[in-house]
Amino acid sequence: MIAEEPTTTTAGEKAAAIPFRIKKLGHVVYYVSDMDRTVKFYTEILPFKVSDVNEQGMVFLRYGADHHTLAFAPRPGGVQPPNEYLKLSHVALEVESVETLFTIRDWLRQHNVTITFEGRKGPGANAGVEFLDPDGYTIELYADMEQIGWDGKSRPSRFWRRVKSLEDAVAIPVPTE
Repeated sequence: MIAEEPTTTTAGEKAAAIPFRIKKLGHVVYYVSDMDRTVKFYTEILPFKVSDVNEQGMVFLRYGADHHTLAFAPRPGGVQPPNEYLKLSHVALEVESVETLFTIRDWLRQHNVTITFEGRKGPGANAGVEFLDPDGYTIELYADMEQIGWDGKSRPSRFWRRVKSLEDAVAIPVPTE
């Protein structure tokens, strides 16, 4: 566990020592009104590659070895909202390990933060904890994202192991072959 020195908040108050560090911004997921148009833009205009498509129609894109850095969810009704109402699904931040996620979950609970999901969802095979920020936006802290090799292939969907707890993410590992 990494203990941070207390920091000063913008109001000048001492903040509590935070018992974990963020490794990097991991991925962004957002709703789109036209999946084909969006995927074409990100793969033909920008240099992203499709890693997976799940059964709900979400498309996962990558740039580099992480299973996904961007993902798109189909917007119900296929209608784009006015600009002032565009919604972000969630922001994901990578942490050091699955063990760190247990520390994070305890930390969030101690601070009465609303946890909306913990476990593993499928594509990417990463364990994570999702929670709401003060405005209701979802933040995901995750560990152990699948890495895509030189062959460009991700783990087959039959190897996805969806679980709804960190304990099960540890107890029910994702098969490698």
